[in-house]
Amino acid sequence: MSPTETGRHFWRDIRVQLPFLAWLVVLWMLLWSQFTVLAFISGLVVAVFVTRVFRLPTVELSGRINIWYAALLVVQFLFAVLRGAVAVTVQVFDFRHQPGAAIIAVPLRYADDLMMTHVAVISSLVPGSLVVEADRDRQVLYLHVIGVRSMADVERQREGVLRWERRVVRALGAPAQYRALKADLRATRAGGAGGLTRGGAR
Repeated sequence: MSPTETGRHFWRDIRVQLPFLAWLVVLWMLLWSQFTVLAFISGLVVAVFVTRVFRLPTVELSGRINIWYAALLVVQFLFAVLRGAVAVTVQVFDFRHQPGAAIIAVPLRYADDLMMTHVAVISSLVPGSLVVEADRDRQVLYLHVIGVRSMADVERQREGVLRWERRVVRALGAPAQYRALKADLRATRAGGAGGLTRGGAR
């Protein structure tokens, strides 16, 4: 392959991987909590280096994005980060009670590799929880969480992760994942309505 063809191939790969590169840059800036020009440039250099040196199989994107749900996801994530930071601070300075911690398993319901990655990153960036292992075959995330003192707290934390999964599916999930989510929500609403009707009949 000639140098010209090599250069053309390089820039074509960059264009194809542009969404992935942008996501890596965002993660880099979040990791260092710096949103500056220097952080952007260094993140871009690292992203290009990682994608060129550590060649991974091509990530198949969903081909779907809902602008409204994506914007809502960003707002909800920023609010969750703020609320989590306040909650962790309160727990740290509450010397009367130990915050309590646990490792919980969360079986995801609509996950593929990309969806599991999205949910794992969001769950880890929200203060108070950290993904310590991901079972790719069984689609299970294992999280270390603080502020857990009872099984009710465990279920609340697990439901919180599943809520993030639903939000990501609405915003970025593949069409099949989004259809599965809508079908489950309709079934849940129908079941709730049926329960109310039966209860009223009694």
